[in-house]
Amino acid sequence: MSSSSVYISLVNLRKQNKKAFAVLIDPDNTDTHQIIEIAQLCNDAKVDFVFVGGSLMLSNHLDECIKTFKSKSTIPVILFPGSPSQVSKEADALFYLSLISGRNPELLIGAHVVSAPMIKASGLEVISTGYMVVDGGKPTTVSYMSHSAPIPYDKDDIAVCTAIAGEFLGKNVLYMDAGSGAINPISEMMIQKVSSQISIPLIVGGGISTPEKAIANCKAGADIIVVGNAIEKDNHLIQALAEAIHSC
Repeated sequence: MSSSSVYISLVNLRKQNKKAFAVLIDPDNTDTHQIIEIAQLCNDAKVDFVFVGGSLMLSNHLDECIKTFKSKSTIPVILFPGSPSQVSKEADALFYLSLISGRNPELLIGAHVVSAPMIKASGLEVISTGYMVVDGGKPTTVSYMSHSAPIPYDKDDIAVCTAIAGEFLGKNVLYMDAGSGAINPISEMMIQKVSSQISIPLIVGGGISTPEKAIANCKAGADIIVVGNAIEKDNHLIQALAEAIHSC
């Protein structure tokens, strides 16, 4: 892949008003056999992207996880790192996450300074990403580890201003996340208001467990829908979700 091929594909989605589906794989919750099964299901469903990462990463088989998936699929793999240590040369690209919804300088720039030489040496395509955590109705690992409160579920104005600031700061994409297994997924109203005020790709995840919710988020303005936790419980949702998202 070229040095910017994944980012270009993200930008083209928004330009062409097309919607994409990303499956999130947490190596802590997935063994080799499961990854092979997920790869086949993703191929059959024509999933657009696979994100790999987790908040803590207790296991040490990140490279193996990605190698296994890529041995069975050509779908682009993008790292979704929960910490600077979650870097693998086996991936195609990396979301360089800055927690713009929080007020912890460590996750705005501190961890980035530490990880920058390693990431540069990896040769990975780096996609600067404004990461916005929205209250999903229960505490998340991200909020706990970052010592930062999420954007309140019903504060659309805060989300909009945060998103605009992220774009002004030069972020390539925005990622709005209600967290794994969110009780309250991000509202369509918040997605619509944010999407209408930015020109960069918008990724939305957290608590999306039905094709109907995925469609509603797409219609509200999300460019990429991410599902992880629901697929861990039932990976056969991949086909139904892909069909729903690609129909938008």
